[in-house]
Amino acid sequence: MVKKRLKVVVMIPAFNEEYTIGKVVKGIPRNCADSVKILVVNDGSRDQTVEVATKAGADKIFSHKTNLGLGTAFKNGITEALKMGADIIVNIDADGQFNSNDIPRLIQPIIDNNADMVTCSRFKDKRLIPNMPKIKIFGNRFFAELLNVFLNKRFYDTQCGFRAYSKEAAMRLTLFSRFTYTQEVFIDLAKKRFRIIEIPLRVVGERKGKSRIVKNVFSYGLKVMLIIIRSARDYEPFKFFGLPGLAMFLLGGFSSLILFVRWIFLTKIDPFMIVAYANVFLIIVGILLIILGLIADMMDRNRQLQEEILYYEKKRELGV
Repeated sequence: MVKKRLKVVVMIPAFNEEYTIGKVVKGIPRNCADSVKILVVNDGSRDQTVEVATKAGADKIFSHKTNLGLGTAFKNGITEALKMGADIIVNIDADGQFNSNDIPRLIQPIIDNNADMVTCSRFKDKRLIPNMPKIKIFGNRFFAELLNVFLNKRFYDTQCGFRAYSKEAAMRLTLFSRFTYTQEVFIDLAKKRFRIIEIPLRVVGERKGKSRIVKNVFSYGLKVMLIIIRSARDYEPFKFFGLPGLAMFLLGGFSSLILFVRWIFLTKIDPFMIVAYANVFLIIVGILLIILGLIADMMDRNRQLQEEILYYEKKRELGV
């Protein structure tokens, strides 16, 4: 039996990174697999990013004519990496924050069939926490805990972009956000029961110059929160709509029962007529939310069927 050659594609999304991308491309270890190719996803750069990356040795440049956002760059990069025949896709930032020599550590659990996605963790090992503003450390931990509650998992860093994906995990990804992808990928793969492992690695921390994503901490937080809320709606629709509806229905029903008992003994509702109106509102809205939850749950099954069709269409296009 002929042993299959392992093909790794290292994907580097880049937007105006002419000062750092050359060093990142040159630093990619080419001996960590039978074949290692470098794919630069140029997201509409207006500087010399493409020229520098090409001169440094990038095997392929995929370019957007305009800046479409990191989320779109990541999605298109995954598609291009699969077309290049990748068995494992590694995503690394173009700003030089991460150590390219850590790539073999990221891909080894996938090679050993112990994981489907392996991500760098900046906070799992307290000794390796990078030099970052406290507000950013707090934000990262807050969103990690939020995802832990939603996914019923234990992760320490859900924002880091230095990751490795198996071909199967990459082909199963379904993403929508143009803004970013890090949290959405965690949710999508975890909900599809893929195995996710965190490996503590030392990183530089703060990039040189302004962040391309976190231009405003509070704006970034709101956008990430919106991604998580939408994911909760899409992956747990009955809980998202039905549980609040049930809570409102029970609250309105219980309060109405108390008013009814009071009416039996006192033959009046005053001065609590406003409460009675509020109870009617709670009961009606609660019933509507429960019905909406049931309909959304039915639509969720259709979503899963559509994703399955999309998966097999990808396999057909890639010839696998």
